[in-house]
Amino acid sequence: MDTLSLLDRLISFDTTSARSNLPLIGFVEDYLKARGFRVTRLPDATGEKAGLFAVLGPEGHGVMLSAHTDVVPVAGQVWHRDPFRLTREGDRLYGRGTTDMKGYLASMLALADRAAKAPLKEPLKLAISYDEEIGCVGIRSMIGALPEALGTPRVCFVGEPTEMQVAIGHKGKAAFEAVCHGESGHSALAPRFVNALHLAAEFVTELRGIQDHYAQNGARDPAYDVPYTTIHVGTLSGGTALNIVPDRAELRFEYRHLAADPAEEIAARIRDAAAQVTARFATQSPQARVEVTQVNAYPGLDQQEDAEIVTLAKGLAQSNAVTKVAFGTEAGYFQGLGIPTVVCGPGSMEDQGHKPDEYVTLPQLAACDAMMDRILVSLTA
Repeated sequence: MDTLSLLDRLISFDTTSARSNLPLIGFVEDYLKARGFRVTRLPDATGEKAGLFAVLGPEGHGVMLSAHTDVVPVAGQVWHRDPFRLTREGDRLYGRGTTDMKGYLASMLALADRAAKAPLKEPLKLAISYDEEIGCVGIRSMIGALPEALGTPRVCFVGEPTEMQVAIGHKGKAAFEAVCHGESGHSALAPRFVNALHLAAEFVTELRGIQDHYAQNGARDPAYDVPYTTIHVGTLSGGTALNIVPDRAELRFEYRHLAADPAEEIAARIRDAAAQVTARFATQSPQARVEVTQVNAYPGLDQQEDAEIVTLAKGLAQSNAVTKVAFGTEAGYFQGLGIPTVVCGPGSMEDQGHKPDEYVTLPQLAACDAMMDRILVSLTA
């Protein structure tokens, strides 16, 4: 099957992260097995999601290609086309996931078909994951099985949309929840009680101070639009009625960090801030406290520009452009296993990713297919 036919099929599966991806995984697994791939299916704990590791060819290191199957929701967006039906208009192919990142997955699968008919001297390896869009959750569960399933590929290409430029870096991320505990009481007697929202407000102020520290004194990398580590509070809630002092407030926040700012140092600053706010209110009430829980994290990618894989990737992509991207990917997990990894794929995350009427262009897909052809040549040389 060619890339467009495969993309048409892939878009028809609604693999929004809140839904099961098993129908798509079943299609891909059957497709790869029919072409001689040795496939390892890795279900999640619920049995509603699964990822795949697959390999074709002789023993050896080989080349690994990586894609995720899930897409972001379309709810609340105004689409002018069916998001789960591939629509071609001129050189644009519309549908949810065309850019992020079923276009690359389709190109991978089309390569798999060609590779099955080629005299491979090295193996072609595929990593196909789930739940990337909610914080690289799937690959975190899958990664431990990779060495046994695939060995150690000599290189890995993650096909997130970079307009076929070679991306050598992105920030790491950690997400947190904080629960602020106070005392409930009548608002007419408010000063007698510890208002949980007051704890939350002071904790947010402390987080802003940590942000200021990294903006002014932390590491800097001008390759990023925001060249320093960031702290961001996304939600804050608490209270049930105006005349009741709230005894509980909750906030969700994150940091996105440069490799030069160690994650453990940032987390320690956050926990120190929670302890300081707790101490300020503890004299008024022993119930007052701020509890912080890390709920998710994924590693960043920081590949050296003169690394061998970067030179290789530029040649395969026929692009001299090297970039760093603002969004996260699964690349750091592969790099963490000692597999040299870069990000390079069709489409633009900034222009099309996560938007209504998402599309990828035919020239971008053609450039990706051409890169796949060069990879195949390298595996048969």
